[in-house]
Amino acid sequence: MEPPKYALAAYGAEDEADEIWALCAEAENLFGDPQPPARGTYELIGCAPEGELSKVLTRARADGSAPLGALTLEILDKEGAQVEEWSLEDVRVLGDRPCVRDLSLRDITIEASESPDNPYDYPQCPPLSPGYRLLGVRSEPWGGCRDLAHVLDGQPDLAEPSVRVLGCAPRGALQTALDAGEEDLGHARLIRLDESGRTVQSAVEGELVAWIPSARGRGLVDLTLEPWSERPPTAAEEVWELWDGGRPTEPGLWARCGVEGRRHWLSMALDHHEPGRPDAEAGSTFHLDGRRITDLPGFFCALGEAVNGPGGYFGWGLDALADCLRGRWGARWPFTLVWHDAEVARTCLGLVPRTGQRPWTFEELLEFFGEEGIAVRLE
Repeated sequence: MEPPKYALAAYGAEDEADEIWALCAEAENLFGDPQPPARGTYELIGCAPEGELSKVLTRARADGSAPLGALTLEILDKEGAQVEEWSLEDVRVLGDRPCVRDLSLRDITIEASESPDNPYDYPQCPPLSPGYRLLGVRSEPWGGCRDLAHVLDGQPDLAEPSVRVLGCAPRGALQTALDAGEEDLGHARLIRLDESGRTVQSAVEGELVAWIPSARGRGLVDLTLEPWSERPPTAAEEVWELWDGGRPTEPGLWARCGVEGRRHWLSMALDHHEPGRPDAEAGSTFHLDGRRITDLPGFFCALGEAVNGPGGYFGWGLDALADCLRGRWGARWPFTLVWHDAEVARTCLGLVPRTGQRPWTFEELLEFFGEEGIAVRLE
């Protein structure tokens, strides 16, 4: 039998080691990167356009369509005060027509992608609301509209394939269910193992729905799992391989990964953080290796390593970093951070074209540390 890369464990088990249902050689169709936001067609109903929206609408009438950029809809309460906001990105104005509710207003048709930062799938105005206030990317006023309609395209969502867990050696409750010929094999969690058989990270959770004898060996089975949890990103596979020998002892391994891999590295580091480990003494000095800090995830990978060693975690965003500064994460305020080769980050962590929330800049990171009372020395 091949060395197991995965284990199937009973979903919800308190003691994972006592509830292993199978050791498995491989998994297919496991990874699933988030799909980019689908473009849709929307109508701004009862719109009174202003500013750039009015200018772009004029161009769209002449050219057939015209790009607008990002558009924010402020949801208003009955008093006209903002209660929430909802955004569209890469907006293109397709045209307009008189509003049947009020001929002094226009119904404007646009094509756009939903912002991934939206708090919900579709905005809903509260009772007696006058509608939405329309804003540009710098909050400049673009008018208002009374309602928003999503024009459905009728295309079905593409279903993701089931996960196939291959070369599994069943045991425990799973073996009992297979022997009894039960159709309901239960709910399980698929776990990635390192080369010593220790847990690297939980991969996906779901329902075991089918099995067949495996071609990988006598007594082995191939199982079909229908996930109900989010699948790991493709970048997780590279990160898991770098953790195959256990928690890294070599610094800077995270730099071999691309930006998505670095984001997943941070989730690995968080999963493997030792909560009982005492903090360094107040007033300590930590050395941040800045040679590989070319993006914001890389900054947090390097920071976790500076405070807690290779594979260490000390936040994956500024809110999480602020929590870490309160203690129990390896360092407690106050301390000094010596940032070596800081010019790399000063060059790379600048303003970039963005959708949604832009990354923090080098200067903003320094400002954050200053506000938190952390002394930063640039070298």
